[in-house]
Amino acid sequence: MKQDVDIKTADGVVKAALFRPDNGAPAEHGVIFYMDAMGPRSSLDSMAQRLADAGHIVLLPDLFYRFGAYGPFDGSAFGNPASRETIMTMLRGTTQEMTKRDSAAFLDALSAAGAKGPVGTVGYCMGGGRALTAAATYSDRIAAAASFHGGNLASDAEDSPHRLAADIKARVYVGVAGVDNSFPPEQSARLAEALRTGGVDHIIENYIGMAHGWTVPDHHGVYDETGAERHWKRLLNLFDEVWPR
Repeated sequence: MKQDVDIKTADGVVKAALFRPDNGAPAEHGVIFYMDAMGPRSSLDSMAQRLADAGHIVLLPDLFYRFGAYGPFDGSAFGNPASRETIMTMLRGTTQEMTKRDSAAFLDALSAAGAKGPVGTVGYCMGGGRALTAAATYSDRIAAAASFHGGNLASDAEDSPHRLAADIKARVYVGVAGVDNSFPPEQSARLAEALRTGGVDHIIENYIGMAHGWTVPDHHGVYDETGAERHWKRLLNLFDEVWPR
């Protein structure tokens, strides 16, 4: 069940959606769903609803809200030069620091929606790093964090998520595409070392044969149903372990 909501931040108003189980079953724990670079759309709605139907309250915010109306885009948008440039402009203009600040309001929105206790985060593509950054920044409020085909998780940038590893108290799962220029093997090794030395309970798993975006249904030509189902098993298991039923 989807409910559109507005969330106030220091920089404006975020358009977001809350998802609860369609069957009306009670949901106690909250999850922030950090979008990929194409923004909220029906494909991500369906993923958020599936996560909600597993017994969670899921919040899907528009991280590009500072740019006003845009798109709509889908998983094929990067194949169009004009769309790609628009997306990259918004991506470059929405920093990790901005999303870090916004995440305080996202956490409060989940609490207001009835979520109890620490929440979970999950992010795809650009959202992967933000899910980890949020876990480090709000370590007392986030119990689990997952990234799937997240880009630049351990880059040379000052805001690279791996630099915050020592602050993470959540259980972490990172699902990596077999070939992904945005997260090459050297970054994977750097992230693994940062999480290990930071004392983080974590798993980094390589999905051999999968390409960047394999989990998202409207990434035509990239989406892989078998790989996507494997990702769902890992994600739901992560949350089941931190929130035993």
